[in-house]
Amino acid sequence: MKHVFFVIVLILCIPVLALSQHKDSLIVKEPTGKVVASSKVKQSNWVYKYDSTGKRVYEPRKAAILSAILPGLGQAYNKKYWKVPLAWAAVGIPIYSYIYNRGIYHKIQYAITVANLDPTDPTYPDMFDKVDPKMQYLVERRSTNSLANYRNEYRKDMDYSILFTLLLWGLNVVDATVDAHLKGFNVNDNLAMQIKPAITSPHSIGISLVFKFADR
Repeated sequence: MKHVFFVIVLILCIPVLALSQHKDSLIVKEPTGKVVASSKVKQSNWVYKYDSTGKRVYEPRKAAILSAILPGLGQAYNKKYWKVPLAWAAVGIPIYSYIYNRGIYHKIQYAITVANLDPTDPTYPDMFDKVDPKMQYLVERRSTNSLANYRNEYRKDMDYSILFTLLLWGLNVVDATVDAHLKGFNVNDNLAMQIKPAITSPHSIGISLVFKFADR
């Protein structure tokens, strides 16, 4: 029985002894005695940057540039992947609106051109057939003022689409930049805020707000 107990203790001690002999694979010594980072430490490249311990470093400037090039790219750089489709939708919707309004604008502009033609012109029938069916009634009545009003409305919508595209594209860049800044903040368990009762005098009781930044 004693032999079995000895074997069990020996088996349990082997992992502990092995762990105690384990060296930090991220820190090695050169033959000269100089301490350097191991080759296992992740190396920085043109996209990702790492510190001497292999921890990822987020650069706000790089996140801003990536988001300026393509919406959502800075969010992916910050590993906020759930924001990528939101960035695409925020910028893509006004771009689609601009393209749609631009198409209608050109159709109305063409209808105005046909409405100003002489109906006896030999080319009039062929040009009239190319007018959008929804606008042919106004062309027949030569209602150029109504068509011009419609055209101006769509032109205004195009301008709004461009404005919202630029605004939301800029917000996409700001969001990526702020996220990269926040990645560098210390938000570990040593940071805390506590509300505690406080006795300010023998006859008064209050509340104290305690901020804890680090262990002492």
